[in-house]
Amino acid sequence: MMPSLVTVAALVTIVTSLGAPLIPSIAGSDKVSLSTAEWLLTAALMTGALATPVMGRVADGPFKRRVIQVALSVVFVGCVLSAVSTTFITMVIGRGLQGVGLGLLPVTMALARSQLSVERAGRGIATLSVTAAVGAGIGYPLTALIAQVFSFRAAFWFGAIAVAMALALASIVLPGRSDATPQKLDMAGLATLSLAVVGVLVVLSQGGGWGWTSPLTVGLVAGCVGFTGLWARQELTTSDPLIDVRQVRNRSVLTADVSGFLIAVAMYLFLPIIVEFVQVPTANGYGFGASVVLSGLVLVPLSIGSFVASRCLVVYQRRFGMRSTIPIGSLVFAASALFFAVEHRALWQAFVAAGIAGLGIGFTFAAMPGFVVRAVPVTETGSAIGFYQVLRSIGLSVGSALAAAILTASTPAGRIFPHFAGFEVTLLVASSVGALAAILSYLLAGRSNARLLPVTKQVEAMMEEEAEVGGTSLSLAREPFISEPEVHRT
Repeated sequence: MMPSLVTVAALVTIVTSLGAPLIPSIAGSDKVSLSTAEWLLTAALMTGALATPVMGRVADGPFKRRVIQVALSVVFVGCVLSAVSTTFITMVIGRGLQGVGLGLLPVTMALARSQLSVERAGRGIATLSVTAAVGAGIGYPLTALIAQVFSFRAAFWFGAIAVAMALALASIVLPGRSDATPQKLDMAGLATLSLAVVGVLVVLSQGGGWGWTSPLTVGLVAGCVGFTGLWARQELTTSDPLIDVRQVRNRSVLTADVSGFLIAVAMYLFLPIIVEFVQVPTANGYGFGASVVLSGLVLVPLSIGSFVASRCLVVYQRRFGMRSTIPIGSLVFAASALFFAVEHRALWQAFVAAGIAGLGIGFTFAAMPGFVVRAVPVTETGSAIGFYQVLRSIGLSVGSALAAAILTASTPAGRIFPHFAGFEVTLLVASSVGALAAILSYLLAGRSNARLLPVTKQVEAMMEEEAEVGGTSLSLAREPFISEPEVHRT
């Protein structure tokens, strides 16, 4: 079973790697601007943000294998649709379907947890998280190499073949229906949350063209606020909420939620931008004219930095405490974006900036679940972690859409590439959002360390795993292995 689950986890990283490095190539092929091509990322991230809590909820019941089969089938259709697309809209739809794959990793972990002994499940989940982290470092240059040698469509065909193999393996090997109780799905909560998220992304992408104070923009913003209120009311009143938002009243949980959203926004204001920047032809007065493969390699230091951070975090917290962890990581990330905004004259600077960003991302994403797990009772960790992960996923989508909005404002009509100022402003905004996350996370945490439970081996393992997958834009989305007796002993 574990090789099958590892294959699915590797697939998730392949799907995520079919994004940023291919944007300039697809923009040139489909004759759209670089900012418009950003929707290849935004669509997948938006679908992933909405699909992950639904898949996690359904997978808590007896249908884990069926959830994996359906998700893989949808991703397969998305890869094929992108590979054969003749219009940019079709390509975006295909990428949106591929985004369902972003919810596969937590489902594979839930299956490992339910089918294996506690000891073996712990090792299995650690293996799955490492697979996601290492796979991202390999997936970006691998898919970029396929795109460069053949075409970007070949990269999607490669993804389709990988998905088909994973689907066949899952259907043959993974166990069928379990004895778990079926979970009720909160369709009203899903509908209102979806409308609010889609509305925000539409405002960010179209607000500049409509006018930020136009009646259409203002009306859409008001609608987003209204749907958000309806969603919150639904989650607070229903007996089976899609996401339990009550835990946000805890100060430590609020710290993780706010900082997680902001760092996710900053992350996708930075990562696609640096990859696109290095591919811009030098004839534009900036950029390095790098190949697709080389641009994919730029993200390898990010994965390395996240892994290094995962091995340093626990030592840091033992020496300096938890309160400064998220602020330090946020400031490191802010420094990486600011560095590349100022120093972008040589290609090595892009690699250095990505490595520094990986350290910041790993540090922050590793610390946030620890704030949640150590602040709430073990029976409430699942709901508290779930809300944090949804906010983080939505933050990635908002960051991608915001980056596209900034680039759109700097792109002359009829041109593919924006003025250099578009990249510069995006990087500066990413740095500012990272600095804001540092300030808010420090203020919100207050003196909450005194009320937090000490770090256990299970929490240490979870924090390391979150750091490892942080640079892939994925999330473990699982309830950590903490037994009730251990919490009482602590």
